[in-house]
Amino acid sequence: MVNLKKIISGLILITLASSAIAGEEEIRKSFAENLPEAKLGTITKLPYGNLYQVVVNGINVAYTDEKGEVGFFGTMVQLKDKLDLTQQAKEKIKPVDFSKLPLDKSFVRVKGTGARKLAIFSDPECPYCQQLEKELQGVNDVTIYTFLYPLQDIHPDALRKSQLVWCAKDKAKAWDDMVLNKKDPVDGDTKCETPIKELAELAAKIWVTGTPAVIFTDGRLVAGALPTKRIEAFLTESTQVK
Repeated sequence: MVNLKKIISGLILITLASSAIAGEEEIRKSFAENLPEAKLGTITKLPYGNLYQVVVNGINVAYTDEKGEVGFFGTMVQLKDKLDLTQQAKEKIKPVDFSKLPLDKSFVRVKGTGARKLAIFSDPECPYCQQLEKELQGVNDVTIYTFLYPLQDIHPDALRKSQLVWCAKDKAKAWDDMVLNKKDPVDGDTKCETPIKELAELAAKIWVTGTPAVIFTDGRLVAGALPTKRIEAFLTESTQVK
């Protein structure tokens, strides 16, 4: 006997899927015409407002209608529990292959067993980077790979300070002295060869647009001065991914 309810449900699912695909095509076409500088990633149909969530330039999230005629670039909040849906979506984006990062171009700090790992693009003059370093003081059993990424446009002395760190005999100590204690390294200079130019090129490729940018081993890239509890949560999640 034909199960009419199953047939109807199947037809509804097919219709919804076809509609979502059509919407995605329209959105990509519209963005290509109107925002050619925006590189689109995954497009997801949301369960409310006939909206689509669009991953833009690798790490950002925007919202649009099914034809891509309007765009919403900001934060979407679930009012009932004040949940930041945009931040939640960003944290699920995993654009980086951690295993392919040039860790030889970083300086390394090992805390405790060093069993867990994370990488950071950081600027010695960036106040949010300095705040992140304070939060990292409360994280143990982690290996931290730091890539120097001085943003000279907004921090004029960042390049000099980054060179001082890289040229110091003990890069990790020089970094800690500089960002935590506001002291330039005694043995640092600005004449040795550094990987700073190559790291700037890498940052552009993996959508690092500011500092600090934290990369976890599961490929997640998170911007900003994360609090200790969030760092711990992300480290736990990343170690569970196989």
